[in-house]
Amino acid sequence: MNTDIIKGKWKQLNGKIKAQWGNLTDDDLTIAEGNSEYLAGKVQERYGVTKDIAVKQVEDFEKTIRDN
Repeated sequence: MNTDIIKGKWKQLNGKIKAQWGNLTDDDLTIAEGNSEYLAGKVQERYGVTKDIAVKQVEDFEKTIRDN
């Protein structure tokens, strides 16, 4: 998904992101503010998954947002 679109919808997406990854804090989301790489890093950190898995999860999430 286009980074500009993510940043533009970031506040709206916060609830969906929290539903997907409940271990992320509001501070994590505030700092991420549309940065997919940062979000993937936080998913990796909070859930103890590899970087590849975290990136794939974020990419899959972005696809669901784009398709809706």
